[in-house]
Amino acid sequence: MTDRKAELAANLAQVEERIVSACAAAGREREEVTLIVVTKTYPASDVRILHQLGVRHVAENRDQDAAPKATACADLSLTWHFVGQLQTNKVRSVTSYADVVQSVDRVKLVTALSAAALRGERELGCLIQVALDAGSGERGERGGVAPDGVEELAAAVDAAPGLRLDGLMTVAPLAGEYAGRQRAAFDRLMEISSRLRAGHPAANMVSAGMSGDLEDAVAAGATHVRVGTAVLGVRPRLG
Repeated sequence: MTDRKAELAANLAQVEERIVSACAAAGREREEVTLIVVTKTYPASDVRILHQLGVRHVAENRDQDAAPKATACADLSLTWHFVGQLQTNKVRSVTSYADVVQSVDRVKLVTALSAAALRGERELGCLIQVALDAGSGERGERGGVAPDGVEELAAAVDAAPGLRLDGLMTVAPLAGEYAGRQRAAFDRLMEISSRLRAGHPAANMVSAGMSGDLEDAVAAGATHVRVGTAVLGVRPRLG
C-alpha cells in the first residue's frame, strides 16, 4: 500500500468511526447517512485512491478543478456533487459531469440548469441551498436562498424539465443568529425539509455537516455529510 493510500485509508476509518458513533447516539442506522468526500484542490489520483477504498460520492466546489478531474476519472463508478456557488456561465460545463448540484439558490440558475440538462440529455439532481444567515428575499454570504424563498424555488425546480428536486443543503453560517450554533442551524434545516417534503415527498435528501460538525448534522437528521479535510488533510492554499 502506498503512503498516500495508507494515509487516506486511516483518515477514512476515523471519519467512518465518527459517523457510526454519531448514528448510534442519535438512534439512527449507519446506512441512513451517506459520506460525500470533498476533493477540492486535491488531484485525480486521490479520487482514484478513494474509489479503491470504497468511496462512491465525491464533491467539488469549483468547475475549473472539477471538470478535468471528472474527465480523468470518467471510468470510475462515482456520483459527482457540485457544492460551490455556481455562475450561469459555468452551468453547461458542470452539467456535463455533475450528477447532483447542491447549490441551487435562484430561479435564473434553475432555468440555465434545465436548458443544459436537456441539451446534454441528462437528468440532474438538485438541492436547494438554504442560507440561514439571510433575511427575507436575500442571499446568504456563502450563497443560498433565505428560508422563506425555498418553496418558490422548489416549485421552479420541480417544474423544470431535466431537473429532479432531491432536497436541501446548507452550510453552517458564520454570521447571524445561528453563527457558532451548528446543531441549532441543522435542526432549523430539518424543519424546513419537513415542510418541503409535505408537498414534495421525494425531496428527502438533506446535505449538512462538514469535517468539524458532522456529528451535529447526523444528530439533527442529515442524510448526507460533506467531509474534506478530515479525509484528505489540510488543504494547500490556492494561488
